[in-house]
Amino acid sequence: MRIAHVITRLILGGAQENTVLCCEDLVREYGDDVLLITGPAIGPEGSLMQRARAGGGNVEVVPSLRRAIHPWRDFTSYRQIKRLLRDFRPDVVHTHSAKAGVLGRAAAWSLGVPAVIHTVHGAPFHPYQGRAARAAFQALERWAARRCHAMVSVADAMTERMVEAGVAPAQMFTTVLSGMEVEPFLEANRHRDRVRRELGYRAEHVVIGKIARMFHLKGHEYVIRAAEQLVRRNTNVRFLFVGDGILRRRLCRQIAAAGLKDHFRLVGLAPPERIPELIATMDIVVHASLREGLARVLPQALIAGRPVVSYDVDGAREVVIPNTTGILLPPMSTTEMADALDRLAGDRALRDQLGSEGRRRCAGPFQHELMTSHLRELYRSII
Repeated sequence: MRIAHVITRLILGGAQENTVLCCEDLVREYGDDVLLITGPAIGPEGSLMQRARAGGGNVEVVPSLRRAIHPWRDFTSYRQIKRLLRDFRPDVVHTHSAKAGVLGRAAAWSLGVPAVIHTVHGAPFHPYQGRAARAAFQALERWAARRCHAMVSVADAMTERMVEAGVAPAQMFTTVLSGMEVEPFLEANRHRDRVRRELGYRAEHVVIGKIARMFHLKGHEYVIRAAEQLVRRNTNVRFLFVGDGILRRRLCRQIAAAGLKDHFRLVGLAPPERIPELIATMDIVVHASLREGLARVLPQALIAGRPVVSYDVDGAREVVIPNTTGILLPPMSTTEMADALDRLAGDRALRDQLGSEGRRRCAGPFQHELMTSHLRELYRSII
């Protein structure tokens, strides 16, 4: 098949890694002709562009395609996407993320592409927006949904959110878990001692890690507030933040103001291939985002055998099973987070029990080859 993927940007992120892995699989496993259309990966959030270009497909960058709304740039991007698709003549166009999802579906539909699919990695409307912005995004998604043949959700929660908002009927959606390279997480523990030494952790330290872009609604500030309470009870806990973004300086100031500089380490951006060894360094993974489809760090941590403490948002409860693979908390809670982390930090047997069950449940379903197989079957069924 001739398959075009369209995504707004190739930063270091879950939707982006999902898309690159799918493109690689389509070329390597099925011999498909793949085109990946994306905007520039600018800013402090890293880039997957080099890996995408090495994956065997063709990568085309549309310079005007950006995340922020800008009518003139967006119209220019639409025209460029349409031109690239017209030249490529795809059997399938598969779009990802809000901006590329609207522009890519519109362009593909206008060209009569046989199969147009959109993946909902995370709903672009959410409770933390103003009412007008939320209504506008919902209206755009309804408009775009009429210009595709099927929609894919990375979690059942995304289907529920979109159906509830009247974006499209439930029968239009298929849940396909966001695939990843599972093997490095299964083998992550062999790196544990080395990386802990490199980061300065001692045997008695219980390391609590968070992996996320330092961006709005990612929840780093709640982890810092919980840490203020926790370190008074357990002086051996340490916090490891992996990621970068526009809020880094603000978070550093918050850590310093709380007197927690000795308890926190920020390692900045990490490429996907380094995430397994960093998770191996951790004893507990905390996820405090206020909106996600299904954050990749949750199954990644569980596959590596680490328990997770997560806010109960979107698809988190589909892998974080209370007292089975981790602990779910009300969004924005900090005292409850400190209590949950304290409970796990003081009970190694419980950490091992939850992590082992998480590995058993997640290692199979999240293989990227399985994801790509499901997606390709969807393409074939539509064609």
